[in-house]
Parts: sequence; C-alpha cells; structure tokens
Amino acid sequence: MPELHFKGKEYVYNHHLTVPYRPLVVHSDKSIGDQELDGNLIIQGDNLHALKALLPRYAGKVDCIFIDPPYNTGNENWSYNDNVNSPLMKEWLSSNPVNKEDMLRHDKWLCMMYPRLKLLHELLSEKGSFWMTLDDNEYHHARSILDDIFGEDNFVATVIWHKIYSPKNTALYFSEDHDYILVYSKNKQLWRPQLLERTREMEARFSNPDNDIRGPWKAGDLAARNYYSQGTYEINCPSGRVIKGPPRGMYWRMKEQKFHEYDVDNRIWWGVDKNNVPAIKRFRSEVKEGRVPQTIWHWKDVGHTQDAKKELISIMNFESTQDVFITPKPVSLLARVLQLATDENSIVLDSFAGSASTGHAVLSQNQKDGGGRQFILVECEDYADNLTAERIRRAINGYSFKGTQKEELFREKVTLSNLKKSQELLHKLDGIENLEKHRFDKVDRTVKDGELLMVGKKEIKEKVEAIGGGFTFCTLGAPVDLDKILTGENLPTYGDLGSWLFHTATGEPLDTSSVDEKTWFLGESSQCQVWLIYKPSFEFLKSKEASLTLDLAEEISKKGVSGKRNLVFAPAKYVANKMLLPLGVEYAPLPYSLYRVTKE
Repeated sequence: MPELHFKGKEYVYNHHLTVPYRPLVVHSDKSIGDQELDGNLIIQGDNLHALKALLPRYAGKVDCIFIDPPYNTGNENWSYNDNVNSPLMKEWLSSNPVNKEDMLRHDKWLCMMYPRLKLLHELLSEKGSFWMTLDDNEYHHARSILDDIFGEDNFVATVIWHKIYSPKNTALYFSEDHDYILVYSKNKQLWRPQLLERTREMEARFSNPDNDIRGPWKAGDLAARNYYSQGTYEINCPSGRVIKGPPRGMYWRMKEQKFHEYDVDNRIWWGVDKNNVPAIKRFRSEVKEGRVPQTIWHWKDVGHTQDAKKELISIMNFESTQDVFITPKPVSLLARVLQLATDENSIVLDSFAGSASTGHAVLSQNQKDGGGRQFILVECEDYADNLTAERIRRAINGYSFKGTQKEELFREKVTLSNLKKSQELLHKLDGIENLEKHRFDKVDRTVKDGELLMVGKKEIKEKVEAIGGGFTFCTLGAPVDLDKILTGENLPTYGDLGSWLFHTATGEPLDTSSVDEKTWFLGESSQCQVWLIYKPSFEFLKSKEASLTLDLAEEISKKGVSGKRNLVFAPAKYVANKMLLPLGVEYAPLPYSLYRVTKE
C-alpha cells in the first residue's frame, strides 16, 4: 500500500504513547445534573491529552466519532504546539501560528492530526464509525493517514455536503459549494449504516389502482440495460397486442418462465386497458422500511453554513453572523450522522467540539426517540465554558432570544463593469427586495469593502423549550507520575490511578461499577483480575498496610475467578514470588510496574 511521508512523521508516529495520563477534574459549578464521568462530558483542554485521559474508561467503547478539525486553509491561524521532544518540533513551535506563508503548514497539520487519530482509533468500538469533515486543502492527505491508521479496507465512503445555498459571485475561479465528510469504520465487516427514514415523496409513489389485496404498489421497469441472455422473448398482452421483445439495447429483467409466474400472481401491471408494456408491481409492504443513504447530502436536507450560524445566533444571542467567530456545523447535519451511525444507547465523541453542534444534536435525537445516547465533547479554546458548554446549558434548560436577525440577500463586488450597468443592477436589487421584504422588518443596502450588500433585518423575540438532560464539565488534572507517588508530590485518587493502571495492564477500559476500594479490587479483564493496594495518603504509602502480605494474597486467591491470574499493584510486598505464583497471584510494584506490565 502506498505510504504518505511528511516532515516530522518519525517523531509523531508513536507520540500518542508518550503523552502522560491526566485525570479528569470535575467542576460542579459548570455542570448540570449528576456529576459523573460515565455520562455526558464536556472537557476543556488539549484534545490530545483529553483523548489519553478518556482511554482508561472508554477504550473500544465509543460508537460514533465525529470531528471537524482545522481545514488548514491558511486563514485559521491555528497553532501546532504538541510537546514532541525533537529539535524539529521545537523549531516549528517558534513559528506559530500556522498561516498561508508557512510552507510547511501541511506537514504541521499532519503532525497535529496523526497522534490524535491514533487515540481516536483506540477509543472507537469494533462496531463503530468515524466521520471527519474537510475541504480540498487536506482531503487527499487525510485519506492517506486514515488508510494508514484504520486500514484502507475500512474506508466506507466520501460524502459530499452541499453546504452553500447560493453561489459566491466573488469567487475568482469556482464557487466552492461543498465540503467532504470522510467515513471510516473500525471493522467494515461489523459495521453497517442505519437506514434513513423514507420521505413523503417516496411514499407518494405508491398507490393501488387495481385494489390489490396486498396493498399499495408502484410500477417498476421490466426492461434494463444489463445484458441477460434469457431476456429477449416475446410478450403477449391480455389485449392481444404482441410485444416482439424489449426495447432496443435493453433486456427483460427476468426469464420467461418467471415472468409468467409473476403474471399469474398478479405482480405484472398491463395498464388500465391491458395493452401497455408490462411493468413489475413493487409492493410497499415488501420494501425496506428505511432508505439506503447516498453520498450527496443537499443543504435542503441537512442544512447549510448559514443555518448553522443562525442557530448559534439565536441560542447565544449574538447580534449577527459577524459575531460567529468559528465555523459551526448545523445540527441537522449532525442529526443525519447520528441517524446513520448510532442506536439509542450509543456513545458519541467530538474532540474538536467548537460550538457544540454535536452535543446539541445528541440531546435533540434523544428527545426525538427517547434514546439515552451519551456525548463527549472536547474543546481546547477559552470558549469551552462560555460557548461550547453554555450552548448545551441553554439547550438543556431552554432559552429566550431577543435581538435582530440578519440574513444576507445579495452580495457582489463593485466593478467598473457593473457600474456601467447600474440601472440594471438597481433593478435587480429592487426585484430581490420586492420578493423578500415580506419576511423582514427592514432591508438595508450598503457598500462595504468594495462589495454591494443587501441584508434583511428582523426583530426576533421567542422562547425555545428545554430539551432536558445534563452533563459534567471537566478540565485536565496534573499528569500522573508514578515516580513521584512515593514522595507524596503527586497523589492521584484511587479511581484515577486505578483506571489508568487497569487500562495500561489489560488494554481494556475499566468498568468503574466493579471497583471496591475496601478490598482493593479494581476489576476483571478478559485475561485477569486486577487489584490495587493504594490510598492517596503519604502516611499510608509508607506504612505496612500498603504492602502485599501472604494473608492478603491468600484472600485474593480465594476471591479470584478460577483460571484467571490475579495482578496486584502495591508499593511493596512481604512475601516471596515463589509463594505467590501457586496462588495465582502476580505482584506489580508501584511505582516501577509499567516496564513489567505491557499492553498487548
């Protein structure tokens, strides 16, 4: 398979392994409802570190990942700041932010994305799917690294989202009216998209003109262009008309014997006068309840970029689209992804959360079908609280909107050519205003930055009902450094340390409901049971109570599952290994255990 090479790849290829584990710190004052790490989460912090923090609980459990990363257009001024220990990376950090003048911006984008995609792949379940929006700036590079990480056999489709409802007349070459959505699965043999709901137009095609007892049907062509050696026979209509064969260049879809069987079963429609070219009756009762998704998504069905901005304006009480400093996605677009990629209990992750369209869509879908989907949103910017989380708070609690809603009706550059045709241009503007003014309180015409603009304005006051739900707001705690545990410098909680050790030792997420600190039991993996003798107390860690003794080992052995080894993490032990092994107990010392316990 061809491999993509980019500057810095050798430094980031395994960088996700060196990222320290940082526990999630709950902020009750910024959360809604019960604060728990197994429910809806909004995490503020570097998404590389946040994804690593999620591994102990969510590795292999996320059903749908949707991300909207920087498109790397050169205009976003994003920064590459991963702490990769190499002179090359340190040199790059001095040249942030990334812009059009940065000749290595594509390499930096790939270096930024690669370790994050590796961690996202680890979090995705075997039956899960991955969705990423992009444009032409990085689409071809993204396909290469996703093929590398997910495997090219797990590529599912490229969806074209028609995101613009009117062409940009200011475009120099083409008006770029679409984005891509790359779709991959963790295991293509196990994943299938859900069917979409059938449309009214599709249902309207069915009728029952002959009162067939099997119900409504629609006519399907008997002829097709695909070559079929037995599809060239004559057909005798009930009226006496003889059809010598299929139309030129076409073939009947079925052999003659099967055609007669269909006719006897009243599955052939000859027309009211029994003289038409026969058609196959396709009954509504025999058609799939849903429709197969297509790879072109029109803005009429899933929303456009202006929809997304209007949604954000109405929720956050921004005055106009000019206040929307990010590029949100419409909730209806995310709703389509959720319809295809989730069931009622799926976990959905967005590690470039932005304005929280993904979280809003999850809450809306749960309200619609009574589901219990869970979202995990990660946002590194300062607006994680006052925009990302605040949007979700307002969606949960309901909100009032009062302000001026603006909609751009016309935009065109002012040139010498169109000035010569000013009367024609004004006539065009008058026509647009006459057509649209009934929707607005006022229509303004202005010239700004060399462009003629027409904007409709409407005073809005409305109350949006509460969706309901809740979430836990988190930040990232200090890195867990095992070398500092015995010094007391950094003492993580039992749960934080335990979930990380469990995942590190087994490669599986920890089921926190099984944790019993009183007996030191962490949980059970497919290979072993894991125990942790630990308290976040310097005095405890220095005491004899923190040691694995023979009595405790025998007790653990009795409680253990037959045939499974018992892996015990502890600061010290007072029993020889030769006495532990017959009991099925293996000791892993803190803080020097990780070199002995490796993940498969």
